[in-house]
Amino acid sequence: MARLKLCILLSCIALAGISCGSGPETVPPPETPSAAPESAPPEPAKVEPAPPPAPPARFDPQSISQEEFNSTKVEVQRFIGDLNEVIRRRDYNAWKAILSADFLAEIASPAYLQRASESAALKSRNIVLKSPQDYFVHVVVPSRANSRVDDIEFIGEQRVKAFTINANGQRLRLYDLEHSGNTWLIIN
Repeated sequence: MARLKLCILLSCIALAGISCGSGPETVPPPETPSAAPESAPPEPAKVEPAPPPAPPARFDPQSISQEEFNSTKVEVQRFIGDLNEVIRRRDYNAWKAILSADFLAEIASPAYLQRASESAALKSRNIVLKSPQDYFVHVVVPSRANSRVDDIEFIGEQRVKAFTINANGQRLRLYDLEHSGNTWLIIN
C-alpha cells in the first residue's frame, strides 16, 4: 500500500510540475496589414454622386383649416386697409417697404415700365413711366387707394391671393401676398 501511495504522490507531483511550468498561453497580436509600397499610387476614394434634391412638396389648399383661412383673411383685410392709407397719403417709401425685393426689381426694370406705359389709361394721358415711383404715382395711387378684400385664396403655406368682388360678381385679383416675419409683402 505504501507503494500505491508513493505512485499517486509521484503522479500528482508530475502533473503539478507539468501544469505549473506551462503558464498562461500568450496570443501574439494580430498582424497589421503592411502599408502599400510608396511607389504605388493611392487608390482614389470612391465618390458617390449626391442624390438629386427632392422636389418641393406640392401645396394642398385643402390642408388649410377653416379657422386658419378665416384668421388669415381678417389679417389680410387689415393689411390692405393699412396699405390703402399708405397709398392715399402717397407715401412712396412706406409702399416700397412692403414690396418683396423681387417685385420691386421687376417694376424697376425698363421693360416692365415700358409695358405699363403702353396701357390705354397712361397712353391717353401721355404718361411714360421712368421709375418705380412713377409707377406708384400714376398706376397704384389712382387704382388701389380704396381696395377692398372680399376673398383670399391660399397659393402656398405663407402665400395668398387677395381678391375683390365687383358689382357684377366677378372676382378681381388685387394682390399676391407673402407672409414674412410679422407682416405681409406684395409679391406681384
